[in-house]
Amino acid sequence: MAANQRGMALAGFVAFAGAMLMVTGLINVFQGLVALVADDRLVMTPDDLVVVDVTAWGWVLIVSGLLLMAVGGGVLSAVSWARFAAIVVVGLHAVTQVAWLGAYPIWSLLMIALDTVVLFALIARWSDVRDRLGGVGDAPWHVAEGTDYTVASARRIPPMG
Repeated sequence: MAANQRGMALAGFVAFAGAMLMVTGLINVFQGLVALVADDRLVMTPDDLVVVDVTAWGWVLIVSGLLLMAVGGGVLSAVSWARFAAIVVVGLHAVTQVAWLGAYPIWSLLMIALDTVVLFALIARWSDVRDRLGGVGDAPWHVAEGTDYTVASARRIPPMG
């Protein structure tokens, strides 16, 4: 009974991670669109006033946002390739946030903390979670004697309980 409760909790944690990937991706897409629309920025240095074009950064944000959303959808479907892709993408997102610490310290620290939580959800006991969520096209990882071989989606068990 305790193992079943733990499996449900971990499945909920991974569902949270997938949802956060999709929300973070959507935020990146909106930030990228804003950067494309208002692509000229003024930057003051001690000696000069510089105009900076952020069009390229806007496109990077849009592409990374769409990638985060696609990987988040894959994680919600409990597909193994999406888990590995999400680990790489979230790791890169966390490293990118380190570069923004000087400009946006609170936002960057919050995003790094969220990325850490998402990474933990994606790394900790994936086989239990995938079996519980019923991965698309994946066979259960654990096959014990007398085990029912159907995945959770075939048994019609909702991921959250």
